[in-house]
Amino acid sequence: MQPCKLARTGRVSYSSFVQKIRKIALSVLAVYLGILVALFAIMRRPPLFGQVMRYVPSVAFAVIPFEHLWNIARGGSLKVGDSAPDFLLPTSDKKSLVQLSSFRKKEPVVLVFGSYT
Repeated sequence: MQPCKLARTGRVSYSSFVQKIRKIALSVLAVYLGILVALFAIMRRPPLFGQVMRYVPSVAFAVIPFEHLWNIARGGSLKVGDSAPDFLLPTSDKKSLVQLSSFRKKEPVVLVFGSYT
């Protein structure tokens, strides 16, 4: 690597300036991509995502495509016509469990997802 012309002439050459800007831009891009990958991995685990998001500054919403990442991370792989994945949930009185597959081919089931808080 050649010594910077600043030491000899007091001025920085255009090519060394461009190289420094390029290195800085690549470093910023690498950090940005690293943040996107980390957020994507965290979004796949919603309880952890909530814990992390409370520390994210509001300015991040202007530079990070949260909604797009969320839609990809949480989109799932079901298509129209696919059977719903089986799951087991407690009844509202918490005295027994209900399994979705127990209703298959017996009666229709409507799943409603929402927040009641």
